[in-house]
Amino acid sequence: MAIQPIKHIDMTQGYCGGAPRIAGTRITVHHLVVMVEHLGISTGEVLEQYNLTPGQLHAALSYYYDHREEIDHLIEQENN
Repeated sequence: MAIQPIKHIDMTQGYCGGAPRIAGTRITVHHLVVMVEHLGISTGEVLEQYNLTPGQLHAALSYYYDHREEIDHLIEQENN
């Protein structure tokens, strides 16, 4: 069985300020992180609200764990 690459996260200069986002959407990684990690909204609720697949949401959270400083900085900028 061939392993297929998964590309759920995209960054495009001038689109969502260049912030990492779910590919094909305007839903940013830092927005999802705030919902799940800071506000305690369940992943099920986020999936339903944004019509995401579990793979998309978990890719966003995985991106956060690998790039925590970058995403925390985006969250801080948005809160100021």
